[in-house]
Amino acid sequence: APPPPPKMGVNEDGELVDVGGTIVGRTFYFEYDQARLAQSDISVLATHADFLREFRTHSVTIEGHCDERGTREYNLALGERRAQAVQNYLTSAGVQSSQIDMVSYGEERPADPGKTESAYAKNRRAVLIYR
Repeated sequence: APPPPPKMGVNEDGELVDVGGTIVGRTFYFEYDQARLAQSDISVLATHADFLREFRTHSVTIEGHCDERGTREYNLALGERRAQAVQNYLTSAGVQSSQIDMVSYGEERPADPGKTESAYAKNRRAVLIYR
């Protein structure tokens, strides 16, 4: 008998989706000046880790982002630490490091250009993109 079809796949936007096309979360938010993953993100990251372990031909880029507060250099380093936090979780869950690339955009690519606490919160993130 042929193997069952995969329960997950990757869409054209580089997002992990289930068989119904529902997107698995890929953006992970951080507190101000922090690079610690929220406990609430662990189950979503575990889904990504399961998929990447099962389908080793897939790989991801983890983008690290910051809000505009802080110097450009500091924010590039903080964005890198945020991407590293996601990578550390994935590799500790058995994903091969060769499947993961990281890039920090610091404050250069805001999700929300506003200057409010709400906008800043949306910009403190790491994003997982399948390629």
